Amino acid sequence: MSVIDFDLSAAEFWALPMDDREEAFRRLRELDKPAFFEEMEISFAPRGPGYHALVRHADILEASRHPELFCSGDGGATNIPDMPAEFTEYFGSMINMDDPRHARLRRIVSRAFTPRMIKQFEDDVALAATRIVDDLIAAGPGVDFVTQVAARLPLKIICDMMGIPEQHYGFIFERSNIILGGFDPEYTDLDNVAANLLNAGLELQQLVQELAADPPPGLIASLTSANIDGEQLTPQELGSFFILLVVAGNETTRNAISYGLRLLTRYPEQRALLLTDLDRYLPGAVEEIVRLAAPVNYMRRKVTRDCEMNGNLYRAGEKVVLFYWSANRDESVFADSLAFDITRDPNPHVGFGGPGPHFCLGAHLARREITVMFRELLTRLPQIEGGKPDRLHSSFINGIKHMECTF
Repeated sequence: MSVIDFDLSAAEFWALPMDDREEAFRRLRELDKPAFFEEMEISFAPRGPGYHALVRHADILEASRHPELFCSGDGGATNIPDMPAEFTEYFGSMINMDDPRHARLRRIVSRAFTPRMIKQFEDDVALAATRIVDDLIAAGPGVDFVTQVAARLPLKIICDMMGIPEQHYGFIFERSNIILGGFDPEYTDLDNVAANLLNAGLELQQLVQELAADPPPGLIASLTSANIDGEQLTPQELGSFFILLVVAGNETTRNAISYGLRLLTRYPEQRALLLTDLDRYLPGAVEEIVRLAAPVNYMRRKVTRDCEMNGNLYRAGEKVVLFYWSANRDESVFADSLAFDITRDPNPHVGFGGPGPHFCLGAHLARREITVMFRELLTRLPQIEGGKPDRLHSSFINGIKHMECTF
């Protein structure tokens, strides 16, 4: 640790310029073993024993493949501190569970996210993207790309899938910003972070319970009546899954689309290549956007028993944090790892998480939304560019709050 002069647990680290963050993680990847960091002190959770920062691609793959050794359910995966019990009422969905409960929930909800099911929404996604670009052209250059374009498509598609009327879109957008807003003062009162989080979760739970009482056609109705081998979602499970879907499905794809426009702006030669043949190059461009955007910076695991992984010993009860953002820049896996290369093949990124039971359930949908959005944008506004991004101040989400676009 003597060679490390920064702290991943410090909020100030996540406010550094992107180049500084990339250099910090490069230095961590060069260490002989994962660095250990103390946990930050927060008002609503006890200070824990610290964590090993897993920053290499190989470590994240291995930990992801062995949930029996590196579990998600003991204290939660989406926060480094062990969260108080009241938080799990609203934010305790599948991400924060282990098998067999995790497998039970995933089995019930996964039917809505198969490639065959996603294909049924293709026309809806394409129509929504067309309308969004229509509105963008009507508004003219200089508008906020994040709120005018990137946020609208995933929010509409997720809400349509769930059967949520359009009148609730703004309400859901605002609550998801609070829940994943980290310690960004634009979205939360820094003196009342816990209260704001719980209130946002409560309001979303109340919304889904109201809708479930007389569910419109869509995923809420399907989940309410789902029965697999006699298993059904409880009202609490329905609520926490709803929060997971509308928050994660909205925020992460929004940030990937925003990041994608910024990459196409910074790498004009890649844009030019993409425009020569969208059918040929767009699939690779989407994968490369997800690799470099890595909208979720990390997930946490807890060691269930003493074990050795890639030559390093981990003790039962210790925490490890899987930094996907760093793994996607691992020089041992990705040549010229910081460069945007739409022809990169293979591209074994972990932008949707590592292999294993917690691989992103919405990966097919996210890929489809990003693909359709950029096809529409680049067909009708091939020279659209994104300005300097206003980044979210968060250690968990690699987010862009605002970004002016020109065309």
